[in-house]
This record gives sequence, C-alpha cells and structure tokens, in this order.
Amino acid sequence: MAEFIVQGGNRLKGEIVPQGAKNEALQIICATLLTPERVTLHNVPEIVDILQLMDMLRAMGVEVEKTGPQSYAFRARDIDLDYIRSEDYRRRGARLRGSVMVIGPLLARFGIAYLPKPGGDKIGRRRLDTHLIGFQKLGAKFDYDFDNNYFALRSDGLRGTYMLLDEASVTGTANIVMAAVLARGETTIYNAACEPYIQQLCRMLVRMGADIRGIGSNLLTIRGVERLGGTEHTMLPDMIEIGSFIGMAAMTQSEITIKEVSFGDLGIIPAQFARMGIHFEQRGDDIYIPSQEHYEIDTFLDGSIMTIADAPWPGLTPDLLSVFLVVATQAKGSVLIHQKMFESRLFFVDKLIDMGAQIILCDPHRATVIGHNHERRLRGTMMTSPDIRAGVALLIAALSAEGRSVIQNVEQIDRGYQNIDARLNALGANIVRAE
Repeated sequence: MAEFIVQGGNRLKGEIVPQGAKNEALQIICATLLTPERVTLHNVPEIVDILQLMDMLRAMGVEVEKTGPQSYAFRARDIDLDYIRSEDYRRRGARLRGSVMVIGPLLARFGIAYLPKPGGDKIGRRRLDTHLIGFQKLGAKFDYDFDNNYFALRSDGLRGTYMLLDEASVTGTANIVMAAVLARGETTIYNAACEPYIQQLCRMLVRMGADIRGIGSNLLTIRGVERLGGTEHTMLPDMIEIGSFIGMAAMTQSEITIKEVSFGDLGIIPAQFARMGIHFEQRGDDIYIPSQEHYEIDTFLDGSIMTIADAPWPGLTPDLLSVFLVVATQAKGSVLIHQKMFESRLFFVDKLIDMGAQIILCDPHRATVIGHNHERRLRGTMMTSPDIRAGVALLIAALSAEGRSVIQNVEQIDRGYQNIDARLNALGANIVRAE
C-alpha cells in the first residue's frame, strides 16, 4: 500500500494540462463493445480504473492496442461469451464501478450479459435500479443471485419503448442509450442525464451510425439501427481535475494556468468557484488563476449564508463538493456544503478537523465550514484517503498545511488522477510517494 508524504506550505507556479475525463472514458470504452469494427480513442486517462476496465475487455476478447500517448484502438470482433460467466470476470467486475456499463452493449449486441455487483468508492448506497428498470422496459429479463451478488440479463431482441427515468443517472442513461441504439424501433428516454460526457457518448454513437435526437437535453429519442461501425473519438478534459486544480491554487495561494480546459463544457463550475471568492481569467481555452492572499465567500442577496449543493447537470457535479469543502476552510466567511446524493461522502471531514479546520458536520449530507481566511494554517497530520474525491481534497489540504502530512491508501487517488504527485511536483509541490 502506497502513501504520500507531503511537505506543505509551498506556493505553486506554472502550467498544468488536465487529463482526459475519467467518467467519459469509462462509458466510451464500454461502447466499443457495440461494434466488431475498429474504434480509436484519444486523450484516454491512464489511471487505475481505466486500465482495469481495459484489462477486463482484453480478457473478454477485445483487441486493445496502444497507438500513441493516451491513444488506444479497440476491436471487439470475437467476444468470449463463456468468459463473462467465469470467476475471473466476476472478480474483475466486482472491483470496478464502471464495469456496470458493459451490460448495455452486451445485451444490445449479444442478447446476454452477466455482471457482479460493481465496486468503486464506498461513498454510500449506489443503486442500479435505473439501469435494470431501463433494460426491463426494453424487453430484457434479469435474475439476481443474492448469495453471490451476481446479475444475469437476457433478451431475445430489445425493443424500443418510452421510459421516464426515476433519476437522471449518468451511468444509467449511458447504459440504456447503448442498449437502445441496436434495439428494434424507437426508444424515448425522458429525464435522461445530459452531462457533457453523455453528449460525447451520443455524438460518438451517431458517428458510428446510431440515430439519436435531443442530444444535450433531458429528452432523448433513439431509433434503433441494425449495426454500428468504427470511428475515432477524443475525450474531453476532466472537469473534476480542472476544478481540483482551481481549488488547489486558491488553497495554496498559487499562480497556475490550467491549459486546454474546454471552457464551454465546464458548465456552472467556474461560476461556483467565483462565488467562493476565487479570481481567475479565461484566456482562450485556458484558465489563469492568480495568486490570492485572501478569498471571500459570497452570500445570497438577502445576506444569508451561501449554500453549495450538488444537482443534476447543468447543476454542480457531486464529485467536486469535497474540493469546495476543503477550499472553504481557508476562505473568509462561512458556507453550507450540501451533498444530496451520497450519504457517506462527507465523512472525511474528521481528518480536516484534526488539521484544525472549523467544520460542523450537521448530518451525513450537510457540513458547515467557517473559514480561517488564511490567518491560521491547517496542521500537517496522518490521514487515510477514503475515496477518490475525498483523497484529492485531503491532498489539497496537505499541500496548504503547515508541516508534514502523510496520506495513506493513495491507490484511491490513483484511481482517478493520473501521476498526480509528479505533475504537482513539477509546479513546486513537495510530494514523495512511498510504499
């Protein structure tokens, strides 16, 4: 098990390029199962979750070839359907949340799919109802083995239908869209997620020959086609990493330029950081964050305390609330962080309190932060990364803290952030990776 030894207090300076979007890559890579033809993907983040998913596809029979830096070609000509019933497949799928998105392509193309209950971050209940109800509406039948936490889905041919999703689930929408593109007839999905990553998936499928209308809205209409062909696709930069770097610059009072951010796809993220008092400039497709001695949290128009909460797109992604929370610890003013989606995602605040942060954990979903205004720095300490996003929030805290911090279980951070220690050290951070 690896750990980061972080000497805090260094101001960072320079340029950093965000990695490709993890959440987009997970669904795009699964979509390569929909065709026997070659699909080439660029700007693929080489992080643990993505590499494990590619290994699982290789074991299924997909030809995966690295064609250049962050570029891979996939060809799913000969899928071993016996393998997806194997113990090895069950083991690989169980440790990876993104593995759930192989169900849609397998059902659509082969009429059969097996999946163990997928793994991922332990951030609270993450139900699969939206996925499974959607597949049922398309005509699939599923059984669940409670003893082994194993799903089996079968179909003698998916058929288009109307469905109103019970939640605007991003992975649920992606999975159902991938199933519907090869279904007979027309499928209408209302309350669909419409994040940029869903838009990217739909546009790629259209280039492969799919018929999808309403891209970018929460009402998708999909007319099924007989087959899909190959294509080429480039991932967006990772908006979560971009937001993490904005927060890191403010916490460490650093001057940083984040390159090639695809600013138009960041939605409300820049505006929410502006409400935290963080100054930045859009320079072309880059974001320049100047060094700030202080930043002050805005209030609502009636003077009441600011609330920052997650919401379906175009609202704020829940993956950034951990970063907003840690950034607030050194702001001037107070803020209520409201994490609506996951009931265990705020439980890392005890580590920040140990570092000297003023935080009141109101309940599993809400925390009030009273900022130090950079007048009192956090203290270095020993801590453990509980999940990807909390892990990088703790890393940001450690970079700003006085003294030495040790972050254990950094494999969690590696699942979502590529070579993060070396990239930040290039800006002037002092992070040592130790086994």
